Amino acid sequence: MAIAVLLWLGMAYGIGWQVTQVNPMALFTNTERAQSILRPMLQPDFFTARKEKHEGWVEIQVPCSATPPKAEKTVGDIHIRVQPDCGNLNETLIVTADGLWPNEPTEITWMTPIGDVKLLGPGNNQMLVVETDDEGHLSAVIQVPGSALAAAPDPTLPLPHRVYLTQTRPIGGMTLSTNGQYVVRGIYETLALALLSTLLGAILAIPLGFLAARNLMSGHPILMGIYVIVRTILNIVRSIESLILAIIFVIIVGLGPFPGMLALAIHTTAALGKLYSEVIEAIDPGPIEAIRATGANNLQVIRYAVIPQIIPPFTALTIYRWDINVRSSTIIGFVGGGGIGFFLYQWILIGDFRAVSASFIAIAAVVMILDFFSAKLRERLV
Repeated sequence: MAIAVLLWLGMAYGIGWQVTQVNPMALFTNTERAQSILRPMLQPDFFTARKEKHEGWVEIQVPCSATPPKAEKTVGDIHIRVQPDCGNLNETLIVTADGLWPNEPTEITWMTPIGDVKLLGPGNNQMLVVETDDEGHLSAVIQVPGSALAAAPDPTLPLPHRVYLTQTRPIGGMTLSTNGQYVVRGIYETLALALLSTLLGAILAIPLGFLAARNLMSGHPILMGIYVIVRTILNIVRSIESLILAIIFVIIVGLGPFPGMLALAIHTTAALGKLYSEVIEAIDPGPIEAIRATGANNLQVIRYAVIPQIIPPFTALTIYRWDINVRSSTIIGFVGGGGIGFFLYQWILIGDFRAVSASFIAIAAVVMILDFFSAKLRERLV
């Protein structure tokens, strides 16, 4: 018998090896690709040197209309002029500005009406940087980007685009970088998403846990029918991964943390409902029998014999489920369900692995802290 079992396990392992296409050497054949990912991750983009910004912009019409508005604007101390007052794709424009910081590099960028930023350096894939003179004056020649109208619904319709002039210089100290601020926002959203879904799921799971407890529902055929129906529903919902539920809710209500919260809340309801029912089924039957012997009804049995025994394990299971939901919510964001996962997915798509590293560190730190405190709370409760 033992030999037959070993042979069966060996055969299953061999089939599994082939089906999953295990190839350990693949880990060592793409070292250049691995280095391109791992090297930037050694420098997480979380903090940056504090800088002050000096920025101005001017609107310019693209493509040209019969009477384009004058492309001139004053923003604070910065006065910017573009000539001519409008332009068509790939046409040359002259940008002049006064009031900038003297002898400082100035980045010049193009922004379309929908907010897409276009680079104006060589090949339109590099930043155009021009240094001001001793009096803070700047003059530069730019071209209207060839892709400036790529997202326009009607390329023949004249619309206001913007030319930005930006100067930055360090002022000492460190602060959160732009990506660091997104990481903090994503972590906060993740914790809130996990907390709300856990609370909502626990509230809905409590009555379902009682209805799915065999020892409470076995006294009457109707009650047993309710028990079977509730237990079946909980098992079906539990079998559907929260990520699949998130995709469904994203389609229904759109992107954001709300569909992620709904998905986690429904999965939490089913999971906690099952766990709560098992806790109820495992309680000491002595108090239940004693209360029933006094002629108490089902509600009185639950109030005086069941609830005092289930509060500590219910609380511990709910805390543990919040711990699970924090981890799950990081993945929910990959399908548009909000949280840090949403930003993480965007950074992976654009190859910003410094930001990916910062998000990994933040997720690990939050999970470790939650693990520590939830374990301590569960020790006290159970």
